[in-house]
Amino acid sequence: MPSSISDAGLGEAIRAQALAEGFDVVRFARADAPPAASQRLTTFLGEGRHGTMEWMARNAERRADPAVLWPAARSVIVLGLNYGPDGDPLAMLERREVGAISVYARGEDYHDVIKAKLKRLAGEMVRRFDCEMKVFVDTAPVMEKPLAQAAGVGWQGKHTNLVSREFGSWLFLASIFTTLDIAPDAPESDHCGQCTRCLDVCPTAAFPAPYQLDARRCISYLTIEHKGHIPREFRVAIGNRIYGCDDCLAVCPWNKFAQAGHEQRLAARAELEAPPLRALAALDDAGFRAMFRKSPVKRIGRDRFVRNVLIAIGNSGDTALAADAERLLGDASPLVRAMAVWALRRLGITPPRPRPDEDFEVLSEWNSNNVTHETKNVDLPDAHREHAG
Repeated sequence: MPSSISDAGLGEAIRAQALAEGFDVVRFARADAPPAASQRLTTFLGEGRHGTMEWMARNAERRADPAVLWPAARSVIVLGLNYGPDGDPLAMLERREVGAISVYARGEDYHDVIKAKLKRLAGEMVRRFDCEMKVFVDTAPVMEKPLAQAAGVGWQGKHTNLVSREFGSWLFLASIFTTLDIAPDAPESDHCGQCTRCLDVCPTAAFPAPYQLDARRCISYLTIEHKGHIPREFRVAIGNRIYGCDDCLAVCPWNKFAQAGHEQRLAARAELEAPPLRALAALDDAGFRAMFRKSPVKRIGRDRFVRNVLIAIGNSGDTALAADAERLLGDASPLVRAMAVWALRRLGITPPRPRPDEDFEVLSEWNSNNVTHETKNVDLPDAHREHAG
């Protein structure tokens, strides 16, 4: 039997239920296009800053306007779940013998954790209020950060990520679109002021201007979304970051109000806080799947992950890891073999001469500008010779 709760109490009833499910922030917005979001998205896509994330361009119209995504929606419930770390995530960058995994990926996959909460919350709302619901957590073309700002959760900082006055940089976002007409909360204003710490700290200069991101230069994009060979110009700057990057998040002054997350399923697993590069380089596909079971890391696959590990090995300065890189010269994946060549060169070691029929990218890596003066080039196939780097 639907509830007869008054319109004034509808939002508070939903907020109380969401907080009981473990969400830290519950706010409401109209199911309208957030101001300026569509133009920002058009510019971002028009300049190709989304890189190989073609899915962003395919769903641009639906992403820009909730009414296009679901015309029946009247309101959006924006939810935040705190995943704040209990220490400085950038301290790991000084330990070059281990891999740095982004804070959000050290526990269970947040998609699974949040989706379970969303389904329970939506089910209860349908039962009580006789409405329709659609739940989203990175599962549809939803501009969650502009909607979160419209709902007053926080604001998009100069690094384009959401900043909260209460939780700093560390909020997972989710949303529920509903046919309910819920009174909206006041939007949040920008509180970045003159600060540019997030822009200044970026190792790869991924921000062409405040409030603009070129994903093609972003370490999170390069180590997670990018499926191919990471461009040479970014590899040294990646350091030991093997999955994602927290730099622009971690330096935000608003983190002085942040708190450690309370959701135990999102807490960092001990083996993912400072995993040794040597152990990670030894992972085969089965070992990778076992280590990252229930982790968001699993989605990039073993080969891309080991590609990242080899870049970290090359940047470690530790020649004791050269044997691990050399062993991977015989890996089944050319993506891995090419980075093994680069890692050895970066450690000051000339890799063994590859076979003439080796993959083009591996040959190109062997013939790159990193080649020492005493090493002769390997012949490339004629069709590729003019494109060699």
